[in-house]
Amino acid sequence: MIWDQLQLKPNISAAVRRAQLKSVRDVLYLSGPDLQRRTALSCSEVQELLTAAAAACRRHRPTTALQLHHSEHQRSKSSLRLSAACPVLDLLLRGGLPVGAITELSGESGAGKTQLGLQLCLSVQYPPEHGGLSSGALYICTEDQFPIRRLQQLIAGQSVLRSEVPSSLNSCLCFSDHIYIEHTADLESLKVCLSRRAPLLLGQGLVRLIVVDSVASLFRCEFQADDWLERNKQLLTLSSMLHYLSQEFDASVLCINQVTDVFSQ
Repeated sequence: MIWDQLQLKPNISAAVRRAQLKSVRDVLYLSGPDLQRRTALSCSEVQELLTAAAAACRRHRPTTALQLHHSEHQRSKSSLRLSAACPVLDLLLRGGLPVGAITELSGESGAGKTQLGLQLCLSVQYPPEHGGLSSGALYICTEDQFPIRRLQQLIAGQSVLRSEVPSSLNSCLCFSDHIYIEHTADLESLKVCLSRRAPLLLGQGLVRLIVVDSVASLFRCEFQADDWLERNKQLLTLSSMLHYLSQEFDASVLCINQVTDVFSQ
């Protein structure tokens, strides 16, 4: 457990580490007096620690029906979209990728899926008047290495690709500084990234786009055909995590998947 994630006071975090309490479960298993003896914290500080630990155990905050109604109403009124920097795609997507939702992009190998994901990592950094969200992107690779050369080529060509944007804006944006790259070789690593790393970046306003390239590859590697029940359970858990991040932090999520079937000509 990274105690800094709980936003505790520095002296409380230090006391917890000295007491070798490594998880919220270790904290919640102890009574208030026991925690005071282990950590040498005051009664009020122990109560603050217990409250933060209990809150961390809840994956989602309780939501009333009225809150759900209001949030759905606000989303229906919102027209905020992330431009794909392509008039044809933006037309098909009714303005771009929706914010607060998940978009799936699937196709054959070599269809340009990763290229679009990289372009969106650049588009998100533009201000809203130019189709962006004035923020960065988290790019999660599950198969291959991050295509840094292709990204550099796109960055070098932004002045041509985005000719409608003032040249002064293109030159002042440090695109590569605002793209955070994670490599997750298995499903558990991806879940850890989405539950720890992503909320930190989103909560600090550093990113408002998450690209997962790709989701299906992990499930193909880790599950056999007869493991469909566990596979569906894990897929539901993963989709729930992505849905929560997109709505809680008003972000856009792009899931890239490669089609492995054979298309007839």
